[in-house]
Amino acid sequence: MSFPVKAVVFDWAGTMIDFGCMAPVHALVELFAEEGMAISTDEARRDMGRAKLDHLRSLLADEAVAARWSMLKGAPASEADIDRLYRKLVPAMITAAAKNSVLIPGAAQVAAQLRSLGVKIGSGTGYTREMMADILPRAAAQGYAPDMVVCAGETPSGRPAPLMTWKALIALDAWPANSCIKVDDAPVGIEEGRLAGCWTVGLSASGNGVGLDLEDFSALTAEDRAEKLGHAEHALRAAGADFVIEDVSHLLPVVHEIARRIAAA
Repeated sequence: MSFPVKAVVFDWAGTMIDFGCMAPVHALVELFAEEGMAISTDEARRDMGRAKLDHLRSLLADEAVAARWSMLKGAPASEADIDRLYRKLVPAMITAAAKNSVLIPGAAQVAAQLRSLGVKIGSGTGYTREMMADILPRAAAQGYAPDMVVCAGETPSGRPAPLMTWKALIALDAWPANSCIKVDDAPVGIEEGRLAGCWTVGLSASGNGVGLDLEDFSALTAEDRAEKLGHAEHALRAAGADFVIEDVSHLLPVVHEIARRIAAA
């Protein structure tokens, strides 16, 4: 009998690469600094997981950020401002993403284990194809090359719309959606998977919810670690995550549990 789970669709930053989802934060903070305006890392992280143009637009719509922009520039941010900032953000993201393209520990091994079960591997990202150009060969050199990559801008709507996940599943010929799994560190990605009709697995430690690189996360006290993981898990559960684990290295037992539930349905 074939394995009940047909496909797993992974996010990229904070899920399979870039522990802590650091690249977009660095790029956004530096972008606004060049404009003479400071934004906090919390502000930069608030809409993480969206396509970067949507992320930038949401950031500038934030009440506090919008007020500081208007005070600095003398007027609210216009679409022309957003377009100009995005043109500057793209090369900054390409550089930051390439620097933060190390696989999260266990990612390559989990992908190999899934393939040994006959599970197809797709992926979706809030990065554009241009932003992914350096990441894909670097990930492949570390042992991770999904069967399908869907990038921001390649569907009519971005997250939380389910279209990127559907595009991946169609390309993989993986169906029904409730025999597939979406894995993501951001609530908007979990919402995407839920709307697509997939099982959803949230990652609390490695992604945007905690927002620390592996070294800083490992240095947390037990109390701080538990508090930060609790907040991240709460946000992922609120978005509809069926399961929450710390990082992708813990995925296989969850995949087998989902397979058991599918088979029993």
